[in-house]
Amino acid sequence: MSNDTHEIESVRRGSLAERAGIRPGDTILKAGGKELKDIFDYYYYEENNRLDLLIRHPDGREQNYVIEKSDEDTDIGITFKNGLLDNYRSCSNHCMFCFIDQMPPGMRETLYFKDDDTRLSFLQGNYVTLTNMSDEELQRVIDYRLSPINVSVHTTNPELRVRMLANKNAGRVMERLKKISDAGLTMNTQIVLCKGINDGKELDRTIEDLLSFYPQVTSLSVVPVGLTKFRKGLYNLKPFERADAIKVIDQIEGWQKKIFEKYGEHFVFASDEWYLTAGRDLPEASVYDGFGQLENGVGMIRLLIEEFKAALEKEGPHFFRHKSVTIATGVLAAPFLRQLADLFMKKYPRIKVEVVTIINHYFGEQITVSGLITGIDLKTQLLEHGVNDRLLIPVNMLRSNEEVFLDDMTVGEVSDALQVPVTVVKSSGQDLLDALLGKEE
Repeated sequence: MSNDTHEIESVRRGSLAERAGIRPGDTILKAGGKELKDIFDYYYYEENNRLDLLIRHPDGREQNYVIEKSDEDTDIGITFKNGLLDNYRSCSNHCMFCFIDQMPPGMRETLYFKDDDTRLSFLQGNYVTLTNMSDEELQRVIDYRLSPINVSVHTTNPELRVRMLANKNAGRVMERLKKISDAGLTMNTQIVLCKGINDGKELDRTIEDLLSFYPQVTSLSVVPVGLTKFRKGLYNLKPFERADAIKVIDQIEGWQKKIFEKYGEHFVFASDEWYLTAGRDLPEASVYDGFGQLENGVGMIRLLIEEFKAALEKEGPHFFRHKSVTIATGVLAAPFLRQLADLFMKKYPRIKVEVVTIINHYFGEQITVSGLITGIDLKTQLLEHGVNDRLLIPVNMLRSNEEVFLDDMTVGEVSDALQVPVTVVKSSGQDLLDALLGKEE
């Protein structure tokens, strides 16, 4: 195995690794006398009171280090260039609903990479199908106690899952879920619901099957399939309309009622998009059981509302450098952000807050979430509409840890085009209030 993926990017100041003489640019060849397959091997050896490392320095010299630890849970302070210490595993599924297959041509190459790496489920919260791993790899996950695992189930009907994922191994999902459950590991699960495919009675079957693994399966989110305008040659999926969304919500809330009566938790959740499409009020905060499925858009808006109201109530008088603010967002979130803007202006009447809805022309108007708004749509529509003294955009419009939109336009380019400062707002209600107040200035 090549050790190119094992290069150390940084060493924390004052850490055990720094005191031992390990430096950025060094490469770990072995730990405990063994080559490292990936980051979990490293974690395994690091969780000991004594850590033996064979290091190769940038000049080619190899050196052994022995690091003694008073507490086996203490990390030695190393960050790797490749957080996985291995190549990422690509997905061999050909899901009928795959969003990456619906991407327009000409975007950055990395945006077309399909990963289905179970290790990333533990490290980054990614959802995986469990189909792109061998039995030996699954056993390794169990042996290393990698929990919770986030699993994209979609359906527990073996024949239907093989058809939906176009992978002959996909039908083993119940077998694999049982093995993980029997090992005492926990799982969060999700369903991408496709109209006329895995909804209706098939959805009931999947909920019932996954509930049989409770409490090892701790939660289940149901999200509608996202359909862009770039579906030429793909399976002919249909969008969910208002009547469909109402039916799905009623079905899920029926299950929630039964499950809560038995277990005191709701277990299965409809994502926010269902309620917005249906024109239904969002559930109260208590229904979301601690908001454990936020990454799937479950309860995000309710949590934002509750956090914003609580933060606004505590806030005192404030001096505003700017007198007007524009918030740009997607179709789904816009009505709720207008409610929060009204609450803000009621407390601070001297400042104007305008919420502008950005239509997704790039991917198609059926895409209504803010996380898929491109820089070109944002810039073009705000130039046409006009913008106030400052612009606020949600952080999910940008690629992770970058100030870059999906179409490679930067925040700086948008700011220059609009001639106003742009503030990227993190996800909490407190973050939104702070941005409106201009505290980052």
